[in-house]
Amino acid sequence: QVQLVESGGGLVQAGGSLRLSCVASGSIFSGNVMAWYRQAPGKQREYVAFITSLGAANYAASVKGRFTISRDNVKNTVYLQMNSRKPEDTAVYYCSSAMGITRYWGQGTQVTVSS
Repeated sequence: QVQLVESGGGLVQAGGSLRLSCVASGSIFSGNVMAWYRQAPGKQREYVAFITSLGAANYAASVKGRFTISRDNVKNTVYLQMNSRKPEDTAVYYCSSAMGITRYWGQGTQVTVSS
């Protein structure tokens, strides 16, 4: 059974830093691209970043230069380091990965940035 569990969310002041973690269980982590998405109140879910099994990363323009995605293939964990936080980064952050035609999602972790 595939499971993605996020943690690390919370309240942070603008300009501060926060690191999110996502632990994957089941067969989804090994060799898979892992991604982060976010959904702000009243908005559609949007892509944030992804990382391949070999560590190649890609970022949305809105977070490039401020966020860093990484993974630990031994711990089956993907991270999202968020620096220079802005109020518009407030959202529920979701970990995600696809296996075959199925996309899996975690339950999400709330991140709130105060101005």
